[in-house]
Amino acid sequence: MRFNNKIAIVTGSSSGNGRAIALALAAGGARLVCSDLTSRARPEGFETDLHIDTDQLIRDNGGEAIFVRADVSRHGDMQALVEAAVERFGRLDIMINNAGVAVELKTIVEETEADYDLTMNVNTKGTWLGCKFAITQMMKQPVSDSGTRGKIVNISSIGGLVGLAQEASYCASKGAVNNLTRQLAVDFAAHKINVNAVCPGFLATAMVRQELDNPEIKTLLEDLTPWPRIGNVDDVAKAVAFLASEEAQWMTGSLLTVDGAYTAQ
Repeated sequence: MRFNNKIAIVTGSSSGNGRAIALALAAGGARLVCSDLTSRARPEGFETDLHIDTDQLIRDNGGEAIFVRADVSRHGDMQALVEAAVERFGRLDIMINNAGVAVELKTIVEETEADYDLTMNVNTKGTWLGCKFAITQMMKQPVSDSGTRGKIVNISSIGGLVGLAQEASYCASKGAVNNLTRQLAVDFAAHKINVNAVCPGFLATAMVRQELDNPEIKTLLEDLTPWPRIGNVDDVAKAVAFLASEEAQWMTGSLLTVDGAYTAQ
């Protein structure tokens, strides 16, 4: 299997992209450490099995998974998360820094300092901490038969590549994630640690359920995207699985857009 016996952590695993990514890796044979503020999925999500926790769903499907609660913005939580994975499974092969937030649409004039701090703490600091502790562990590990010490995939956004209306702090946070990804790729390429990012476009997730339930906004987002549909979490999960696989051994420092050609315009 593609990820047979690989050990993976997915932050923000209870809903949306994180849930789909965890399920895709588990389906490929990975053993999962699912992490979030709570194991329960957001009720406004689009998944049909929201009543089943991600780690439980993996076990129900014959896989192996545990849940570890962690606030990605807290140094101690992220250190403990990686330590829990190593204590349970012996190593860490794949780190998916997915947890993220977005505040209500506002210009920088209306956006508050609290909005900015929350967004940067989760999206940017959370990714920084996830990379820090994952790389620290991976540096202790020998190079595997597949030629790497470990794979890191950061879930960024098209908002880190272009400006999105009324999303000042969000775009700032994801722009930082993108350049952090490039920087870490440069520092750790010689150590055979891959660091890449996926930049999704407009997706049907709980985070934007309110907007997608508005027919006018939904139509607008569809019209803005050249490929004639809104993206879904499986689109993102498949891209992440590729970057986490042996097939992407020589890819590092890449920002992979999954956006229906939005940023190609």
